Amino acid sequence: MSDELTDVMAISASALRAQDQRLKVIAENIANADTTASAPGQKPYQRHTITFKNEFDKAIGAYQVKATSVSVDPSAFGKKYDPSNPAADAKGYVLTPNVNTMLETMDMGEANRSYQANLDVIAASRTMMAKTIGLLQ
Repeated sequence: MSDELTDVMAISASALRAQDQRLKVIAENIANADTTASAPGQKPYQRHTITFKNEFDKAIGAYQVKATSVSVDPSAFGKKYDPSNPAADAKGYVLTPNVNTMLETMDMGEANRSYQANLDVIAASRTMMAKTIGLLQ
C-alpha cells in the first residue's frame, strides 16, 4: 500500500512543480505589465504563456504533469498617448505590453488553488501512510 501512496505523492509533486513554474510566469507577466520599450519602433514586454502535458512515468506506472514550454503571447500590443515617453512614435503613441493584469490575477488564483489541492493530496497520503504503519505495529 505504501508504494501506491508514494506514487500518489510523486504525481502530486509533479503537479506542484508545474504550478510553481506557472506562478513564476504569471509573476513575470505582472511585474512587466507596465514596461514599455526604450526607443521608438521597439516592442514592449510580451506576455508569456506556459504549456503543460501529461508524461508517462514508467517507474510509477502513471502519468505526471510536466511543463513543456514557455512561449510568447502573439496578441496585439496596446497603445497609449504619451508624447513625453522616449519610446513614443511620431504621433506621440507608445506601445504597451499585451498583459491583462486581471487575467493574470485570475490565472494566479487558479494556480494557487491547484497548488493547494495537490498539497492536500500529499498531506492525506502522509496521514494514510502513518495510519497504516500504526496498524502494522
